[in-house]
Amino acid sequence: MVSAGRVRRIRFALLLGALALFALLYAPQPVLPQMAAEYGLNPGAAALLVSAATLGLAVSAIPLGTLSEAVGRRRTMITTLVIAQLLGLALPWVHSFPLMVGIRLVQGAAIAGLAAVATAYLADETGGVRLGTTVGLYVAGTTIGGMTGRLLGGIVGDFWGWSGGVLAVAALAGVCTIAFVLLLPPELHHQRKPLRWGPLLGGLGAALRDPGLYPPYLVAALGMGSFVTVYNVLGFRITAPPLLLPPALAALAFLAYAAGTVTSALAGRAADRWGRVRVLLLSLAVTVVGLLLMLPDSIPVILLGLVVFTGGFFGAHSVANGWVGTRASKEARGQASALYQLAYYGGSSVGGVLGGIAYGAWGWAGMTALLTAWLAAAGLAVLLSRSVTTARP
Repeated sequence: MVSAGRVRRIRFALLLGALALFALLYAPQPVLPQMAAEYGLNPGAAALLVSAATLGLAVSAIPLGTLSEAVGRRRTMITTLVIAQLLGLALPWVHSFPLMVGIRLVQGAAIAGLAAVATAYLADETGGVRLGTTVGLYVAGTTIGGMTGRLLGGIVGDFWGWSGGVLAVAALAGVCTIAFVLLLPPELHHQRKPLRWGPLLGGLGAALRDPGLYPPYLVAALGMGSFVTVYNVLGFRITAPPLLLPPALAALAFLAYAAGTVTSALAGRAADRWGRVRVLLLSLAVTVVGLLLMLPDSIPVILLGLVVFTGGFFGAHSVANGWVGTRASKEARGQASALYQLAYYGGSSVGGVLGGIAYGAWGWAGMTALLTAWLAAAGLAVLLSRSVTTARP
């Protein structure tokens, strides 16, 4: 039986780790319009600074998730987050856009060590007790990191340029990284496996063969593609005519992340009580409603829609992430978690670029139509999951 004090310490450490992770991962996002102006880039090209990091994370999730089975999950998470932190501190001093993209690619690959392993660590070290609630709190940490990093970067960037904004975010993440390293307890329940690729890849194969895991994978890919698209291009929309908000005020839009902090924890608890499918479908429907609310050229209405959209998305992500942790077999739990992260951040990379291109070609309305179709497809996959899984719906 896992003690309540140990569970609380794990939850708090992972919340801080998630805060550092998401602050670093999306540090350039609030200053993309300034970077685009400095380097002569369109929104789709500027978004490469976000997509490169999420691409690195996506392609590294499975190798690092698999490696963690052999070297230990705590060691994997700490080592890779420290590397990502050092790269985050170096980024503001680089003024070559191609080199920045390369650094972001490597940084994203390092961040994968925490992102791909955290859910499996939580499931093992808390004994699976109220896992939906625990994962919901972890996802809440990702929303706090995303909101705080974007808000801080946008406001500081308006006064000291994009490099000042990115440096401020890296400093904040550094404090959280230090606390994470000091607080995260050693593993007690994970049995390390020798680094023999046959058995480890067998776990990956088991995760791939389970049809009950495909709905959360699709929610991760299509939902995150939609989410990162909105936040990538929102700054371009609200700082351009007819809205013309100054960058510091535009950064306040990232306060909408607070909605995700609340709904991720609430959705996790609701899924424990009322079932994953029901809560996940509701969350996706709320996400679409928020997206549609952002159509008019009105700052108050856009902000309302952004709050609804963000809350719905993080509720869906929390439930889908917990679904993987409870559905996957113990032998395949690490690889299933890594596959979820591959879908999540692969969707961010590909979806972020495609959504930026759609915005450049068809404007906000055309982009909204595309994202609505993605979210509807994710909802259909969840609805059909009743026929492919024997787990509690």
